[in-house]
Amino acid sequence: MPDSCLRSSVEKPVQEVLPVLPGNIRRLLDRLPETFLEQVEEIRLRQGRPLALGLARKDVFVSNDGNITGSASEAYLVTPADIDRLVQVISNSSLYALEEELKNGFLTLPGGHRVGVSGRAVMEKGKVKTLKHLSCFNIRISKEIIGAADAVLTHLVDRNRSTIYHTILVSPPRCGKTTLLRDLIRQISNGAPGSGLSGFTVGVVDERSEIAACYRGIPQRDVGMRTDVLDGCPKAEGMMLLLRVMGPQVIATDEIGRQGDIAALEEVMNAGVKVLATVHGSSIAELADRPSLAYLFRLRMVERFVILSRSRGVGTIEEIIDGKSL
Repeated sequence: MPDSCLRSSVEKPVQEVLPVLPGNIRRLLDRLPETFLEQVEEIRLRQGRPLALGLARKDVFVSNDGNITGSASEAYLVTPADIDRLVQVISNSSLYALEEELKNGFLTLPGGHRVGVSGRAVMEKGKVKTLKHLSCFNIRISKEIIGAADAVLTHLVDRNRSTIYHTILVSPPRCGKTTLLRDLIRQISNGAPGSGLSGFTVGVVDERSEIAACYRGIPQRDVGMRTDVLDGCPKAEGMMLLLRVMGPQVIATDEIGRQGDIAALEEVMNAGVKVLATVHGSSIAELADRPSLAYLFRLRMVERFVILSRSRGVGTIEEIIDGKSL
């Protein structure tokens, strides 16, 4: 069984996030050691509650003097002015322009960093139209790790056909599946002679702008020289669009799960295009209990399942399973 965990090769990705924070919070974080800031995976702002940082193994609070504390009573409390300033910056002072993104509960910053938001839901015909009175924010730090897929790729190559297997990466949140997916895309696109793989044309459906981190349509992350990115498009529609117009040999996407996603994956695979995707979960048994994913298992078309965890660090590869054996 491969044993791997992800280590960042990108310099200080958290520095891409700090400029969007309210000035006083940014000043508190600037007082923290750089070596500590590099470990931060999430920054959580909740109005009237402690400023919190998510690390690999635990969450901590930031005190009024810019130190780390485990005590909520010593922590800096996020103010209404902090929230107002954050909203102004991430929306460029036009929250209305972000109505579509707010409907999905998140915004994406340059660099692929995602801001989860919550507040009061505005409903229309039984569906969330947008959010207002925003009060809670979770900024997740995106880290590009060149070489993250080195230990995995060789297990996903079908050497008899000189291609890759249909592959699903499985993990709970914050276990590195998007980071691993990004580097797989890069290596499959560029080619990896050491794994017996020539370069392939890859189509990426990046619904949440986390994989390629496009800015005005241009990927800000390295997803390879033969990769075409469809940014901000729902997965099912995006896969069909790429299949029709871009001639991909591989289609990659993140966080499948809806029935429409599975139907699109089935059509892609039946068209002779390889699939590379991720899904939330901790085991094959858990996935099989979900109706849409149970159908995917019955198709018996997925050839490899890569199970990730953080038992030995973010991106630990617990198991690679032959889908045909299930």
